[in-house]
Amino acid sequence: MSGTSKGPTPGSLVWRLANKWRVAVDRTLAPLDLTHAQYVLLSSLFGLERAGRRPSQRELADHTGLEALYVSKLARTLEADGLIERTRDLTDTRAVRLALTDRGHEVVRPAMGLVQELLDRLLAPLGGQDDPRTAALVRDLTTLLDAPLDLPPSRKDS
Repeated sequence: MSGTSKGPTPGSLVWRLANKWRVAVDRTLAPLDLTHAQYVLLSSLFGLERAGRRPSQRELADHTGLEALYVSKLARTLEADGLIERTRDLTDTRAVRLALTDRGHEVVRPAMGLVQELLDRLLAPLGGQDDPRTAALVRDLTTLLDAPLDLPPSRKDS
């Protein structure tokens, strides 16, 4: 490294943008008494249920990209708030299945609407959700997310 700054690194920009968006979602959802992480769990569960699935906590963790232990903690909180129900899987007693309650459905629907409105505002500088620039951003971010973390070094050490 030369010590000369060439501007922010891609990692720094992704980290700053992720934090900026998380704060924006937290503020948007505050009137519904939800955090961004709780919203991710609830909206993902909503989508999976619409697809006919009743995921386990592990499956929901894999689907959302959240750590399994964090999903367990979130699920317990959301269960205490009456938004989801957690039940032991009858065929695998280690697994806990999740489902939205009626109250969970009542909360997640307006939350999804609020987050969609926010997403419209956040993506406006790229031309909106349907703009080709947004589609390109989604493709690029997906490529980065799908890349394994254990990539070999790009150059050989001497």
